[in-house]
Amino acid sequence: MNLKRLGIYLNDHLLGSTVGLELAKRTERENRSNPVGRFLATLIPLLEQDRATLLTVMDALEVRVDPLKVGGAWLTEKLSRLKLNGSWLRYSPLSRLVELEGLCVGSHGRVSLWRSLARLSAKEPRLARFDFASLAERAEGQLEMLQTLRLRSTDAAFGDASVETGEQAPVPTEA
Repeated sequence: MNLKRLGIYLNDHLLGSTVGLELAKRTERENRSNPVGRFLATLIPLLEQDRATLLTVMDALEVRVDPLKVGGAWLTEKLSRLKLNGSWLRYSPLSRLVELEGLCVGSHGRVSLWRSLARLSAKEPRLARFDFASLAERAEGQLEMLQTLRLRSTDAAFGDASVETGEQAPVPTEA
């Protein structure tokens, strides 16, 4: 197994995890009074667990955290706030849609990460203690809910006012 490439791969996912967690926190703050915010309030602690698991995997494999990637991720998330959303001074329905799309992309990445590590764990004894299949399954469930919220946000962003934010969306107990 090429540990140098694996280290790069894991640091890339750590970068994505950092951006995704910051994005989820910002989106939750802007949507506390609606189903998006309620779901993200349950998702954020699980994203923090996933990030901690990734760091534990990196430690088990003796992969050094790349501080430039982590710092760059933080900066990237902050700069992403400057995007045009049709409203210069306030959060808009388009903001919500774009942020949910970003969270969906990140969730696809987490599913891929856990599936790749599950495959590698068959050959790498230091990975055997991790339940990557369960992590991938959980991430798939989270992605499904994010997709549902994203589709509702699409309707709200482009004209269906009945789904703006007041419509109840199911919030799973185990995100």
